[in-house]
Amino acid sequence: NATSPKALAKAILISEMIQSPEREAEGWTEILGHYVGIHEKIDDWIIGDAYSRPEVARILYEIFLATKDSNGILMGDGTGLEKTRKQNYESQKRDYEGWYMTSILDSREIVQAFDITGKQECQIMHELIKEVGGDSLRLDSGFNDRKLTKEIEDLFMTPYIYPKSNNILNGDDSWKYMYLHFFWDVYLWLKEYHQRSHCESFHSSFKRVYGEVTKIKYTARFVQITARIILHNFRRLSYFGRC
Repeated sequence: NATSPKALAKAILISEMIQSPEREAEGWTEILGHYVGIHEKIDDWIIGDAYSRPEVARILYEIFLATKDSNGILMGDGTGLEKTRKQNYESQKRDYEGWYMTSILDSREIVQAFDITGKQECQIMHELIKEVGGDSLRLDSGFNDRKLTKEIEDLFMTPYIYPKSNNILNGDDSWKYMYLHFFWDVYLWLKEYHQRSHCESFHSSFKRVYGEVTKIKYTARFVQITARIILHNFRRLSYFGRC
């Protein structure tokens, strides 16, 4: 019988958890599999092929949606996902051509939504905000957009988008109020805004812990990154659950 997509999704999570190639993951899956409900031997080539299967991608994404949790204090940013360790240290990085992740997470660094299509980060943020719920959202000046500001307020979140020097207070009331609050109490506004550093901290630790993205095809890359985010969220939720 063919290996079920659920078993393959679990095998991928084991592989990404121990950060091993498929050949080593085959052995670890055989050792650890019965603890997570895998009761069959899965060959390394089957694990490798599973990364490219849409049904596995769907299962992992549903796990991500079902297991995330939010405290409502949200922030967003984008980062390049290095193909090689060398690229990480190049002073002039080339266009990532789709190897770019834009994400929204909360102040506990738990990921709420993400995108790896390579779309420009401000453009894709219009879509990502529809997938989250919270009290407030912090973005840097790269997201300085009147329409986005209104969309955030329409979702009953308070926007904190860092201003540009040439900003003009015209347009929708949401845009005006955001920056009037900035002028009225700069300290309080910046205190809220600078919680956005959690997003940069997440991107840095995510790449440091899991290393470079090894998959090439989009579906395989989506599966690999989704599995890593699930594991990251699980670790963070376990940590705060013990606090």
